[in-house]
Amino acid sequence: MSFRITYSVLDADMSTLHARFDEALTTVRGRLGEALPSWIAGEAYRSDDLLESRNPARPDELLATFHRTPVSELDRVVRVARDAQRGWGATAWEERVRILRRAADLISERSLELSARMTLEVGKSRLESLGDVEESADLLRYYAGQLEQAEGFVRPMARLSPNEDTRSVLRPYGVFAVISPFNFPLALAAGMSGGALLGGNTVILKPSEEAPWCAEGLYQALADAGLPPGVFQVVHGEGEALGAALVRHPGVDGVSFTGSKAVGMNLHQVMSTGRVRPCFLELGGKNPAIVCRDADLEAAIDGCFRSAFGLSGQKCSALSRIYVHESLLNDFTDGLAKKARDAVVGDPSLASVFTGPVINAAAVQRFERAVDEVRRDGAIIAGGERLRLEGALAKGHFVAPTVAALSHGHRLMRDELFLPFVGVTGFSTLDEALRMANDCEYGLTAGIFSRDAADVERFMAEAEAGVLYANRRTGATTGAWPGVQSFCGWKGSGASGKGGCGPYYVAQFMREQAQTRMG
Repeated sequence: MSFRITYSVLDADMSTLHARFDEALTTVRGRLGEALPSWIAGEAYRSDDLLESRNPARPDELLATFHRTPVSELDRVVRVARDAQRGWGATAWEERVRILRRAADLISERSLELSARMTLEVGKSRLESLGDVEESADLLRYYAGQLEQAEGFVRPMARLSPNEDTRSVLRPYGVFAVISPFNFPLALAAGMSGGALLGGNTVILKPSEEAPWCAEGLYQALADAGLPPGVFQVVHGEGEALGAALVRHPGVDGVSFTGSKAVGMNLHQVMSTGRVRPCFLELGGKNPAIVCRDADLEAAIDGCFRSAFGLSGQKCSALSRIYVHESLLNDFTDGLAKKARDAVVGDPSLASVFTGPVINAAAVQRFERAVDEVRRDGAIIAGGERLRLEGALAKGHFVAPTVAALSHGHRLMRDELFLPFVGVTGFSTLDEALRMANDCEYGLTAGIFSRDAADVERFMAEAEAGVLYANRRTGATTGAWPGVQSFCGWKGSGASGKGGCGPYYVAQFMREQAQTRMG
């Protein structure tokens, strides 16, 4: 390949890559139905209580089964992590960097099979899956670079006397629980885990029960890179039972979580009871884009389309509300509606498909409820249907990319839906557009399309979101990449504690200690 696979790739000759992806799919499909373990203390753990991973495009297709870790086993899991942390925390930071960089290289070497696995398990398109896997590797490399540039986070301080040596040293907290979501099953699991591991912590990963297959690939890459047994463990089970019990365990020193606001706020309360423990949360978004009267209309339509409907809108950074200057409103909505209607929805393992299924039946039901509300209170401009495809896809969780005309105050312009659903409304002044864009409990990402440099700078100064984009045709609110954009939140998104792409990430997984030595 002569180009880099990111979420922003638009035009590139991918014919060779597609042929290799097809080969990887054949290989992966040849192993469907495997029973895979949880991983405790470097050994396969089998409980015979199996969690199923199924293809959301073909729910009858069993991808793999996973041995659940019972809650009763968590005491041992945490004890193993605590014992392993003593050695790992004392390991030279240069060795931690070497191991994590080797794991990144292994992920890149295995990217096609990992991406094929992800497409089947989560319903991502080829480009989205390849981007997720490559981001995983780049996150590990980027974080390793942070540790290297900071020389292990040991910094000399000023002296009060000539024979005094004073330093600020960052040290690990201990054991981190990482609760990762289904939508970026490798990138977010690798990113959260990698930051903690490079900081000298041990990690217990509880991946989403919707995407356990991808966690297996991360475990194997870390183990093959030489990570000592017990430093990284993977436990499988449902969030309501296993995840909740893991967070409540007194032997866990910190948590990194990506998921819903309700779960995250409860988790934060648990982690603040009895003693204060670090709790890094990313709790979603309801991300706006503003299309000004002097916008490049074609670029705005493309950018909003990609941000709203990539991965079927199942991104915390997905565009879900658009404010368009009233002079462009009709032309913009017509253009966006056409692209939504023309989008190829189907089996995401095919090169021709842009939008795959939503993750499960509950997401389909959430979509149908939202559409009913629009028909009552607004207007469906495009989409609004559950799609009944033919053949093997007949039972798939497919819905149409949907554009809705809604007032700013409507519930669907405020509540996160996590669906291929975007609301559009008009504005007359930039003051009004900024007010509506900021009038939300979330503040993760936001975008603007304008040729007026002063309007763009005002947006950058006043938009209440952690990640801002201007005139981004490849994604109005999406597409952050390690070392290119930080990924941080504002208000209810909560991502300032764990975003993942910024230059201060690894340090968050460590606590400061001042050391003074008298000579």
